Amino acid sequence: MTHVATLVCDPRRPILTDECVRLARGAAPSPLETRWLDPGVAVDICFAADASADLKTVEQAMRRTLAGAAIDIIVQPKQGRRKKLLTADMDSTMIGQECIDELAAEIGKRDHVAAITERAMRGEIAFEAALRERVALLKGLHRDAIDRVIETRLTLTPGARTLIGAMRRHGAHTALVSGGFTAFTGAIAEAIGFEAHFANRLEIDSNDFFTGRLIEPIFGADAKLATLRRLCAAYGLDASEAIAVGDGANDLPMLREAGLGVAFRGKPLVAAAADVRIDHADLTALLYAQGFSREEFAGDGGRAAAGGR
Repeated sequence: MTHVATLVCDPRRPILTDECVRLARGAAPSPLETRWLDPGVAVDICFAADASADLKTVEQAMRRTLAGAAIDIIVQPKQGRRKKLLTADMDSTMIGQECIDELAAEIGKRDHVAAITERAMRGEIAFEAALRERVALLKGLHRDAIDRVIETRLTLTPGARTLIGAMRRHGAHTALVSGGFTAFTGAIAEAIGFEAHFANRLEIDSNDFFTGRLIEPIFGADAKLATLRRLCAAYGLDASEAIAVGDGANDLPMLREAGLGVAFRGKPLVAAAADVRIDHADLTALLYAQGFSREEFAGDGGRAAAGGR
C-alpha cells in the first residue's frame, strides 16, 4: 500500500532543502518517488507500507531525523487524500483571535475571560459551562462592540482564503463551525469564502444590549460533530472524504470523525490526538496535505478584517 509523507514549512520562510528530503526519506519504511509541490516549501515523499503500519511512528521518526526543524510532517495513505468537504473552527484557526476575549476587552475583562477560554480550549473545564460563564460577563455590552471588534481586532490566518478558494474551485464543500457566535461567523465566512457557517447565538435585548445569555442550544463539541455528519449525509459523502481543522478540545470529536483531522496550532491535548498537527506552516498546509501543488491554487489575501475592510 502506498503512503505519503508531506513535509511543509512556513511559506514566508522556505527552509525545505534536498538534504531535508534525503533525511526524511531515510526514515521512511520503503521510500518511493519524491515530488516537490512547492520548491523550498512543500514536498511529497511516497513510501510503501502495509495497511497496518503505524503512521504516527513514521512521522515521529521523520521528526527526529530532521532534528527539530520548523517543518510539519503529514503522513497518510496516498489514496483518497483529496477531500470533498472541509469543516473548520473559526477562533484561533481561521482567524488569529478568540472573539469572546476581544469582546471582553471592550469592557476591561479580557484577561479574566481569556483565562477561562484557554482552560476550556485545553480541555481542563467543560466547554458549555465555560461559555455560559464568559457570556454572562458580557451583560450590558452594546451590540456595536461586535462591529468594532470585527473592524479593528480580527485578522484572517495566513492561507485561509487560499485554502477555501482552492477547495471550492476543485469542487469541495466548506463550512465554518464555531463554538463562538453567529454575529462573527457570518462576517468571517463571507470574508474567507465559506459556503455555510454554524455557531452559537447571543441573546440581545430590544435596546441592543447583551443580556448575558445565549439562545439555546449550545453549539459545542457534539454539535460540531453532528454538523460534520449531517453535511456528509447531505452531500452523499463518507466521513473519510472530509477534512476537519481546529485547535481546541471542543474540536476533537469532529477531528476524530473526519478522514483527516488537523490540529492547527492545537492545544497539547488536541495536537496529540489529531491525525495531523500543523505547528509551523500556514493554512495552505491543508492543501499540500491533499496533494495540491502551488500552481493549483492562488495567492493569499493576507491580513484582513471581515468584508475586506
